[in-house]
Amino acid sequence: MANTAAELARRKARHEDGIGSRSNVVPFKQQDFEQLRRDCLQSGSLFCDPTFPAGWNSLGYNQLGRYSSKTIGVEWKRPTELCSDPQFIIDGANRTDICQGALGDCWLLAAIASLTLDPQILNRVVPPGQSFTSHYAGIFHFQLWQYGEWVDVVVDDRLPTRDGKLLFVHSAEGAEFWSALLEKAYAKVNSSYEALTGGSSIEGFEDFTGGIAESYDLKEAPPFLFNLMRKALKLGSLLGCSIDISSSCETEAITSQKLVKGHAYSITGAEQVHHFGSTVELVRIRNPWGQVEWTGAWSDNSKEWDRVQPEEKRKLDHSAEDGEFWMSYTDFLRQFSRLEICNLTPDTLTSNRVHRWNYSEFEGMWRVGSTGGGCRNYPATFCSNPQFLIRLEDVDDDPEDGEDGCTVLIGLMQKDARKEREFGRDLNTIGFDIYDVPDQVKGLTNVHLGPDVLLKRTSVARSRTFINLREVCDRFKLPPGEYVIIPSTFEPHRKGSFVLRVFTEKQALASPMEEEVDADISEPEVRHDDVDPHFKRLFLRISGNDSAISAFELQQILDKVITQRSDVKTDGFSLQTCRNIISLLDTDGNGTLGLLEFHALWMKIQRYLEIFKSHDLDSSGTMSSHEMRAALAEAGFQVNSSVVQEIVSRYADETYAIDFDCYIGCLIRLEMLFKMFRTLDKKNQGLIQLDLQQVKPSEPPFRLLLSY
Repeated sequence: MANTAAELARRKARHEDGIGSRSNVVPFKQQDFEQLRRDCLQSGSLFCDPTFPAGWNSLGYNQLGRYSSKTIGVEWKRPTELCSDPQFIIDGANRTDICQGALGDCWLLAAIASLTLDPQILNRVVPPGQSFTSHYAGIFHFQLWQYGEWVDVVVDDRLPTRDGKLLFVHSAEGAEFWSALLEKAYAKVNSSYEALTGGSSIEGFEDFTGGIAESYDLKEAPPFLFNLMRKALKLGSLLGCSIDISSSCETEAITSQKLVKGHAYSITGAEQVHHFGSTVELVRIRNPWGQVEWTGAWSDNSKEWDRVQPEEKRKLDHSAEDGEFWMSYTDFLRQFSRLEICNLTPDTLTSNRVHRWNYSEFEGMWRVGSTGGGCRNYPATFCSNPQFLIRLEDVDDDPEDGEDGCTVLIGLMQKDARKEREFGRDLNTIGFDIYDVPDQVKGLTNVHLGPDVLLKRTSVARSRTFINLREVCDRFKLPPGEYVIIPSTFEPHRKGSFVLRVFTEKQALASPMEEEVDADISEPEVRHDDVDPHFKRLFLRISGNDSAISAFELQQILDKVITQRSDVKTDGFSLQTCRNIISLLDTDGNGTLGLLEFHALWMKIQRYLEIFKSHDLDSSGTMSSHEMRAALAEAGFQVNSSVVQEIVSRYADETYAIDFDCYIGCLIRLEMLFKMFRTLDKKNQGLIQLDLQQVKPSEPPFRLLLSY
């Protein structure tokens, strides 16, 4: 269990220290930008990144692999080799700095273009003060959000070129390199440039802001979408919209009313005005080109504004030649195809004028045989999935749909999807269910809801679909109460890591639901008078002249007894298991079992056998690893998912089944560990410090350690 304990300790320490937050970013690949640049300046050399070298592996693995025709003639060159006066950023970042090259990452470039609309967020992703003159050492850095933490990514400025021109993203002028270097940093965190092929701009939005993004098909817009947009703007969210194209030839085609197809717009306002005595809903939209604007109703200087009071006009600042324009909400739904809302975490916002979401974030894993339980369609394994509690107490202010309740935005993201492509691994199909917490466990987090609860009730909400995307995100309106969120893959026995994020408008408690590791093991006191005479005669016959059973003799006895049973499967008890049994029950320290000790063992095995059979639901003679948690609980052991995973990796076979001898070996080992811990925890504090110099070899704790 050492690896599991180390990982849990690492997560706890990082959380307590705020590591990975906006204010305490993690150096990616443990590379410290300032130190590396300082070393290069002192040595007079230009930085060459050993973790993302200028070679074939950094380009790709298939279409951009070493033997691909697309990489013939590629050379890695620094900007100083491509032009006489390279610049990092010239007169601020804008969309002309982002021209697509020979890589299918237009989704990423659209997200990079959105950065140019918000200087505050741009300066966080692209730290200012970098240049090819002052303190130039061939090294640059960028800050990206990656699966729950902010990382500072260092790159050298060697860029892939062909015929003296950048192969991938480049600026229109050819002398500005911030976008090319940012693309390289993004390729680095995803293992290669080829890994960036294909995607959604939502992914880029999230990795540049740490926010959580929603997408709405405007042809199926919910009736309260306008109010939702207004509230999102008040919460500091980034809103974007676009017009779908039917073919590549329509890209950036301009309609008769001066809207650009296949183009990313940002939404900067949503207001109501009075017109002819009625209220009209308006949306303010910005074209990053800065010139081409909507010419329909409510555009700059259109006749609709003549019937609006001057003070309302001034409030809305309706006329401006900067690519920003108003249009009615009804025209917005008619003209545009898709709305995307990127809701920002509280630490992303610096303005005190906006409200903030309440935000919780959790890491988790689906492991084959233990926590990879699949969706509700698989009742035998579903309850094994990780579980997370959310407690909602206060209803929203000014609900957008007019109904009281608590808004919850839940995003389930699977990790490292792009890195896995190189190995032919596809995205898992993922989703989640939400259940109402039963009254008997409300207020508790040290529980894990089992089949007796979850399979007897229906979920109160769920993700709209299970889908093989990086993230599934949905918005819910729930009444105050306690709920458990169960993220899962669609099918069981799939492995993967995930991040679960929960946004609420009001303060809400959220935490993992996981049992505390504990044991309640009853050991009945056995006296000579309690032992049946027949059992005494049996013991004397099998123990021999010394009236004691050694580990070797115990192995023979157990194997002979169990192989005669047809209702359990076994490949024989190991000698180590038998030694563990003797260490656990050997009260006088002679390394063997006497009559009373053997009698205690026999009763223990009989009890464990009954539990085994009751949880062998298919009468296969083995126990599914997913049934092990409930069996352990009945035997008196309360374990969490980490311990279950360790048990599965140690005792389950290739089909994740546990036979009887492994089952007994597991229970004995658990008893030993708890006994050892409680012996050493003399003050009953739940904490021990073990020094081998303080433990004499003759003492029981040391004997248990040797057995372990």
